[in-house]
Amino acid sequence: MTESADPKQPFRQPLAPKRILLAVGGGIAAYKSATLCSRLAQAGHHVQAAMTHSATEFLGAATLTALSGRPVAIASFDKSHPLGPHIEHADGVDLMIVAPATANLIAKFAHGIADDLISTLYLQNLAPVLIAPAMSDPMWSKPSVQRNIAQLAEDGCHLVGPESGWLSCRVRGTGRMSEPETILAHAMDLLVSRNHLASDQPSDDGS
Repeated sequence: MTESADPKQPFRQPLAPKRILLAVGGGIAAYKSATLCSRLAQAGHHVQAAMTHSATEFLGAATLTALSGRPVAIASFDKSHPLGPHIEHADGVDLMIVAPATANLIAKFAHGIADDLISTLYLQNLAPVLIAPAMSDPMWSKPSVQRNIAQLAEDGCHLVGPESGWLSCRVRGTGRMSEPETILAHAMDLLVSRNHLASDQPSDDGS
């Protein structure tokens, strides 16, 4: 007897393997990115992880290397990438996920600042971007952060979260990064939408 589908879970057509760029910012929520990386890899996608230097204070690069099967990109200059890590890692990407997206990364993206690998990857990347903010409630509530979020939405970025609940600063508030399963669901929806858009494009022969 076959197992019936869970009615609480939306049906999603299986996707062909996609190239996912997973950018991890420096926040305590970085530990959730390990689960997200694992889920993406288990779904058959090719995951390239990148981390800020501060992210490595919360999550070891070796963890993401093991889960993705690929070395984690951290440095802006790497002799093994003659064109530059930001050029080579952004090439052919189907989706960029930034989780956690700190207030610092959000500000850099909104203002076009490229002073580390992830902010440079963001500018070089041509694929859709899914941003999962994570920070304290006071930081999330700051007008400057909200302006930056509004700018990214206007620029075409997709946002998931943040959620309300217990925060690492030991208070309740808004700023908690969405759970890996929630981010994964949003990511799959974006990839499916991109597939549909690609299939609607006319072929080279005009058909």
